[in-house]
Amino acid sequence: MKQVAVVGAGIMGKGIAYAFAVSGYTVMLNDVNDQILQAAKTDIEQLLDRSYNNGFINEETISEAKMNMIYESDLESAVKHVNLVVEAVLEKIELKIDIFKKLDHYCKRSTILATNTSTMSPTEIAAQTNRPEKVVAMHFFNPVHKMKLIEVVRGLETSDETVDVIKEVSLSLGKEAVEVNELPGFVTSRMNCLIGNEAMNMLMEGVASAADIDKAMKLGLNHPMGPLELADLVGLDSRLRNMEYLYQTLGEKYRPSPLLTKYVKAGRLGKKSGIGFYDYR
Repeated sequence: MKQVAVVGAGIMGKGIAYAFAVSGYTVMLNDVNDQILQAAKTDIEQLLDRSYNNGFINEETISEAKMNMIYESDLESAVKHVNLVVEAVLEKIELKIDIFKKLDHYCKRSTILATNTSTMSPTEIAAQTNRPEKVVAMHFFNPVHKMKLIEVVRGLETSDETVDVIKEVSLSLGKEAVEVNELPGFVTSRMNCLIGNEAMNMLMEGVASAADIDKAMKLGLNHPMGPLELADLVGLDSRLRNMEYLYQTLGEKYRPSPLLTKYVKAGRLGKKSGIGFYDYR
């Protein structure tokens, strides 16, 4: 289990790849976009350097991690020899299903296929493969190198062995794992999306400013980050996709805030676009 592939080199994918690399795994990081893949390489190496300079990892770890990272734009080449694949692409069920069909074809029969989805059904994804017992959701949190939790989400046919292996892998990354039975949104996304959506509605209604809503949650309820700050970090387009999925599957209480929809239409996507609920320019 020391050879893994991460499919998707965006914010989550490069964070997951970093976590595996510093934990002694050989990591194949794949993305169809060469520019995104090259940017991920730069970001991972800069994070390794910062972690070393700040005393979080030693010289041996940073050297091994850089050697352990392999960047590959061809999906088949990236996954054909590994024992675990973690998919970390956009939260679009059609895209995930297409990738898992390819992974099922390219990977060894023994390879475990994990999705980093925060809301979507590992059962539905697994049903597109010939190995549903080896398909599981392995939900990391952003920023991956700081966040200690992994939700291990069991699909209808996920085997006990697969869940146990993913729990062991989670521990090897220095994370804590919680086991969740599949329902849309799992545990954290259901709660987080509700809180964030209500914060957006309060902002729209003029209850308080974005800064004061976030301060109230941090100082009054001991949240480490305010819900609007967190939405900006995740990406408002990603949050909207999650809300739309939860609205479709769980009903009215997850209807996306009109303000969230308006911001995404305006291109205000949070930190990655330079402006969201806060201005980062």
